[in-house]
Amino acid sequence: MAAGILNPSFVELFTPKLITVLRERYGLSDLRADAVAGLTVAIVALPLSMAIAIASGVTPDRGLYTAIIGGFFVSALGGSRFQIGGPAGAFIVLVAATVAAHGVDGLILATLLSGLILVAIGFLRLGAFIKYIPYPVTVGFSAGIATIIFASQIKDLFGLTLSGPEPGPLIEKLGALGKALPTTSPSAVGVAAATIAVILLIRRYRPHWPGLLIAVTIASAAGFALGLPIETIGTHFGGIPRSLPAPYLPAMSYDKITAVLPAAFSFALLGSIESLLSAVVADSMSGRRHRSNCELVAQGVANMASALFGGICVTGTIARTATNVRAGARGPIAGMLHSLFLLIFMMVAAPLASYIPLAALAGVLTIVAWNMAEKHAFATLLRASRGAAIVLLATFLLTIFRDLATGILVGFSLASLIILRRMSQSLEVETLGPMDEDQSDRSEAGEAYDATLTTDRDIVAFRISGAFFFGAAAGVSAVLDEIAEQPKAYVIDLSAVQFFDSTAAVTIGEFARKARRAGALVYVSGASKAVRRALLLHSDGVRRVHFKDDVKSAVSAARAAIARAPVAHESMSVP
Repeated sequence: MAAGILNPSFVELFTPKLITVLRERYGLSDLRADAVAGLTVAIVALPLSMAIAIASGVTPDRGLYTAIIGGFFVSALGGSRFQIGGPAGAFIVLVAATVAAHGVDGLILATLLSGLILVAIGFLRLGAFIKYIPYPVTVGFSAGIATIIFASQIKDLFGLTLSGPEPGPLIEKLGALGKALPTTSPSAVGVAAATIAVILLIRRYRPHWPGLLIAVTIASAAGFALGLPIETIGTHFGGIPRSLPAPYLPAMSYDKITAVLPAAFSFALLGSIESLLSAVVADSMSGRRHRSNCELVAQGVANMASALFGGICVTGTIARTATNVRAGARGPIAGMLHSLFLLIFMMVAAPLASYIPLAALAGVLTIVAWNMAEKHAFATLLRASRGAAIVLLATFLLTIFRDLATGILVGFSLASLIILRRMSQSLEVETLGPMDEDQSDRSEAGEAYDATLTTDRDIVAFRISGAFFFGAAAGVSAVLDEIAEQPKAYVIDLSAVQFFDSTAAVTIGEFARKARRAGALVYVSGASKAVRRALLLHSDGVRRVHFKDDVKSAVSAARAAIARAPVAHESMSVP
């Protein structure tokens, strides 16, 4: 049984949670709970899906297609019981940039390709590696995306009229918006402010009510009743259709595929990070455990399906998934019903969507950006350490002023370098001298040894403890070279080495080669099988060191060898 858990089969890794839940005697009471949860999430997702689509530079109906088609497949095939899929605020920046560069057809093709990439990542079982993204990186790019989202909503928040297309880069965008401030619409400002106020009040006093939908409904009704001169979905986009489009493949060519491939990889990277973070949140709230690689395969299928119906990028959405758990969902059927309810809403209430003010949706996205910014975590990381602050700010600023992919890659690289530096500094090389009252403390890092063993002037014994890898190899080599004594034998205790790589093996081998030239023997004690294998592999066929199980046996062997004068260099054996 333990072996099955440690080495799960292919079927165990990629069985959707829907199958698991249905095997658990799923009953009518479970279906009722999932129906309530699905309806609750659908009410939240309805205005949010349209708002995210508009902010991404596409029509609002594409956001609904994404939530309906993509959300259905995320729940039906996913490795999480409670994951809700759909368009996410984190993708707004990438999607808008892709639309600007390659058009909507290019976006659809990039979404399709990102689905294929996600499926490949899942089947290659790379989902675990996505979890290694450092926390300062996720906070940094989330805050960067939140900043860009808010900047993209300023135009609709204030009802501004620009003299030309809205610039993409942040500095140019703010400059253009600043010049357009004299065109501010009091009606748009009032609607946006009222929308934000209603959402905040409902969250404060009635947190279980669908605040987003209520706020947008009130804003739409007020705008229509008062005849406010504000832009709506109807005046800007001509409304939304009442049915799903027929599936179709986007236009493909070699040149088109190579042009959108970088965007597809960015979609896949961000989608995998966002969806697995959302699954982890669901696990922490429910006490369950998701299957990461199965989840990524489902995300891939969902993106391909969304693209076939003209939708945009799909990922697991943290806020909607958390709402699903809090609403009492029992399994993935809640997410599938959420998609079905959205389809019913679109078929029945599509004409009413024409009256939704863009200022109201801008207010919704302002709240989304505010929540996404993780302000407390940002401030905490700035104070935590210099390394965390550097990684955070680099990711944040590059996300804003360069692009998201660069921000994540640079932030991850900086975090890795900082970790390697700290690991290298934690490595210690300790000379094993006579021990008195502090013997127990000195022996905690490795095995205990007898004080009399290290009093022989012909033998120098020392212990290496910590992670012995390429980042620390140069420091260890320098310490070994500085040993002033010229003994007849060295004992190197590796029992406290937690990690040992090929560079460490080469370092020990080079030291042993120099010692051999000086006529000294080298014994290695406490080495694991993996360490012994690495030392043998990098010995160039010349066995320069002797392996012993502990310091005592290594010193005893060295004394015996020294006693046999002249010193004969024995070939290394592995007992």
